[in-house]
Amino acid sequence: MVKTSRPSDAAALPPLSVERVALVPHPSTPASVVGGVFVSVAVRADGAIALSFSVEGDIGRLRVPVYAAPRRTDGLWRHTCFEAFVMAGSGPGYCELNFAPSGEWAAYAFRRYRQGEPLDLEVGPAIVVQHDRDRLQVDAVVPAACVPSHGDAVGLRLGLAAVVEHIDGSLSYWALRHPADRPDFHHAEGFVLEVPCP
Repeated sequence: MVKTSRPSDAAALPPLSVERVALVPHPSTPASVVGGVFVSVAVRADGAIALSFSVEGDIGRLRVPVYAAPRRTDGLWRHTCFEAFVMAGSGPGYCELNFAPSGEWAAYAFRRYRQGEPLDLEVGPAIVVQHDRDRLQVDAVVPAACVPSHGDAVGLRLGLAAVVEHIDGSLSYWALRHPADRPDFHHAEGFVLEVPCP
């Protein structure tokens, strides 16, 4: 088992309190070497969100970015990465959070569908990466600043997704739900996991 992390933040990762949910591949991008993609999520009392993404299968037949120093990086979706979309109530605003096995991350705030910009954060997410022959796991705790202002909303709606790169360079797209003919993680009808606001 290979384990890498941000040393100062590894201990900050709490146990997750929500049973894991399964992602499904988009019908246009089947993934025969992946046995499953699963996510666990918990909203902490301080407003931070803890996420645990797990890919199970023949990890040796996937392209897994080498772990490097954690830093903000755009374009993570071009390779293996994990994504969470967070919307308060019925939106239309939402945040997009990306985490790569390299330890790199990205955060964006959208006013409405695909209209947004990078989210300005003083502190980035804490990330822990573990993998062996059969499983790749990326755990992340993102600060409350990544959660959209929820006002009177009693719950958050999440869209959870993954891009998995195969050894031949092809990509498969996984999500809780695929409401469109082409993979589109920003589609509001894909935000189907409801969790209470802190």
